[in-house]
Amino acid sequence: MSKFALLFLMVFFGGITATLFYSGSSAFILYQLVYFFNPDQRWWSAFIPGISYSLISALLMLVVFGLGYRKYTETSPWKTQPVFKWLIALVAVYFLAYTWALNPRAHDQFTIYYVKLIVIVMVAYKLLHSEKTLDAAIWAYIAGATYIGYLATITGRNVGSRVEGIGMADSPDANGVAAALVPAGALLMYYAWMGRWKTKLICVACGALIANGLVLINSRGAFLGVVAGSGLYLLFMMFSKYRKKGQRAMAIMIAVAGLSGALYVTDDLFWERMQTLQNPESKESGSGRIVFWLTTFDMLEDHPMGMGIQGYNQLASLYMDDETRGGVENRSVHSLWFQGLSEVGPLGFGIFIAALFSLRRVSQKAKRWVVQEGHNSQYFKLLALECGLVSYLVAGTFINQFRAEILYWMILLMASGVNVYYLQKQESIAKSIVPNRNGIKSPVRKAKPI
Repeated sequence: MSKFALLFLMVFFGGITATLFYSGSSAFILYQLVYFFNPDQRWWSAFIPGISYSLISALLMLVVFGLGYRKYTETSPWKTQPVFKWLIALVAVYFLAYTWALNPRAHDQFTIYYVKLIVIVMVAYKLLHSEKTLDAAIWAYIAGATYIGYLATITGRNVGSRVEGIGMADSPDANGVAAALVPAGALLMYYAWMGRWKTKLICVACGALIANGLVLINSRGAFLGVVAGSGLYLLFMMFSKYRKKGQRAMAIMIAVAGLSGALYVTDDLFWERMQTLQNPESKESGSGRIVFWLTTFDMLEDHPMGMGIQGYNQLASLYMDDETRGGVENRSVHSLWFQGLSEVGPLGFGIFIAALFSLRRVSQKAKRWVVQEGHNSQYFKLLALECGLVSYLVAGTFINQFRAEILYWMILLMASGVNVYYLQKQESIAKSIVPNRNGIKSPVRKAKPI
C-alpha cells in the first residue's frame, strides 16, 4: 500500500475516533484534512476504498452537532453573528436566481453545493466554541496547505512554468490551489511570533513548503495576495501601538527570514512571470481580465438581476470577439467579485459585501475589547485572521472563487475568533448582572466600554 494512502486512512479513522471519544470539533478538523487530501483525485486513490470521505466527515459533523445541540447553542449562538444572516440571505438569492438563470441545470447543481458549504460553515461555527478548537482548526488548515506545498515540491512544474493536477475538489486549477495557500502566510507569522521554539520550527518548516509550492505554481494573483495580507500583518506587528516590548525586533527578524527564504526558493521563471505585472498593457500581465470584468456591466444591462451560475460563460461569445476572449468560447470572468456580481446580480453581490462589512465591524469591537482587557496576543490573532481573509480576497480578485471553500473557511475562522474572544465574554458579563436590594440590576464585574 502507498504510504500516502496509509497516512490518509490513519488520519481519517483517527479523526472519526477523536470525534466520538474526544471532541465534536474533530469532525470539522477531519473535514478540512479530507478536503486537502482530496483522495478521489490522487494517484494513491486506488489503494483505498472508493467511498465519499468528504460526505462521511460532513455527516459526522451534523451528527455530533445534533447530539450536543444545547451545549453548542449556548456557547456559539448564530444570532450574535450578523454575517450568518447575510449568508443565509445570499443562499435565498441563489435559489431565487434559478428563475432567471441562463443555465438552469448548472445553476441548480452548484447552488446545492453552495448550500452544503454554508451549512457546513454554520455547523462548524458551533463546533469551534473554544480557543483550543479554534487553534486546532487553524492548524488543520495550515497542515493541509503544507501538504499541498509538499505535493507541489515533489511534483515539480509539469505544465509549462507551473504545477498542475494537485488541486482540491472545488479548486482543481493551479490558480485556485495557490489562492488556497495564501492565507497561511499571516497565520504562520502569528504563530512564529507567539509560539515556543518548537512551534517556531514547525512554522518555518510549513512556511518553507508552502512558499516553495507558491513559487512552483507561479500564480500572480497569489503573489499579490501574499504581499497584501502578509505584508499588512507585518506592518501591524511593527508599528501597532498595541505591540509588546521587543515585538518590532521580532517582526524585523521574521521579515528578514521570510525574504531570505523567498529569495532562496524563487527562480528565474517565477520572477519573469511576476515582472509581467509591471506592464498593464501586456496581455501576459492579465490585463485582458479587466476587459472580462467590465463586460459584466454590459451583460447586466440586458440581465439586470444577473445571469445565474455559468451564465457569464454562456454569454461571453456574444459580448466579446474571439480575439478578446483569447479563442476561448465560454470565457470565464476571472474574478471572485465579478463572478458574484454576474451570478446573483447587484442584490446578491450587495448582500455578500454586507456580510464582509458586518464581520469586519464586530471584529473591530472584539479587537478593542481584548486590548482593553490586556490580551494583546488575542488582538494579534484576530488581526492575523483578518489579514488571512484579506489575502484570499486579493488573490481571488483574479480567479473565480466566489463559492470556494477556503473563502468561507476564512470567514468562519474569523467569526469563531470573534466569538471565542469577545462574544462569549460579553454573554458571560450579561449573565452576571443581578438585581441589588433596590431591585436595580447592576453587573457583578463592571465591563470596560467598547
